[in-house]
Amino acid sequence: MYKVMLVDFDSPSSMEMLQHKPEWNRIGFELDAYANSLADAVEFLDRNPFSLILIGMNGSHNDALYLCDYIRQKSRVPIVLIGGSNDFQLARKALYYQVSDYLPDPVSSIELTSSLLAVKGELDCAIDKNKALSWTPSEKDSLPQPNIIEKIKEYVDEALHQNITLKQISNNLHFNCSYLGQKFKFQENMTFNEYLLQQRMEKAKLLLENTDMKVYEIANEIGYTEMDWFYKKFKSYTGVSANEYRKMFSKTA
Repeated sequence: MYKVMLVDFDSPSSMEMLQHKPEWNRIGFELDAYANSLADAVEFLDRNPFSLILIGMNGSHNDALYLCDYIRQKSRVPIVLIGGSNDFQLARKALYYQVSDYLPDPVSSIELTSSLLAVKGELDCAIDKNKALSWTPSEKDSLPQPNIIEKIKEYVDEALHQNITLKQISNNLHFNCSYLGQKFKFQENMTFNEYLLQQRMEKAKLLLENTDMKVYEIANEIGYTEMDWFYKKFKSYTGVSANEYRKMFSKTA
């Protein structure tokens, strides 16, 4: 029995329908996992072997294609894309990732069953030829590789004086921004923006405590060009103004 993972980013009802459409067991497949977000899909992939990845396109074409890219970097496991528009550029991208099939809306039970049988033929043939076509997780397969969160932190530390956004970092590291945001929050128990603010404010405190730099110089050093915004953020973070903080520290020195 070949194990299948269903992935759908925005339409759980459509996936519920798909779970009952074809007679999975009769044609040799077992629905083993269901993910409704990119992060969940990657987590499942990192922990479980699958023979087929079935991805619903309606929720997010970008996330679906990103997942295809992630899978294709490591495996030739069959991928079937379901739903979405009958768009040439979309189909062209699907072909680039060598998906086994692309079924735009509306998807009929007959079409899906036919597609699954074709995939089963590929898998059976691969077994006969002793050729791996499945996704088999290993320690090195799991994201991040190396720890992408540590890479983000290093980037923040090196570029704290600049205007920094997670989207910018994601583009530089060639990762999906929404996935990195979810991964960062899961690992650090705070959002990327909360972490960025924390690092900026802690560095500002350190500079106020240990240097004679003027407040505007410190603000520039940690990426603030608008002084009013820096004053507001610093007071919100520490409870006192930057000047009051420096006075407090000088009294205890």
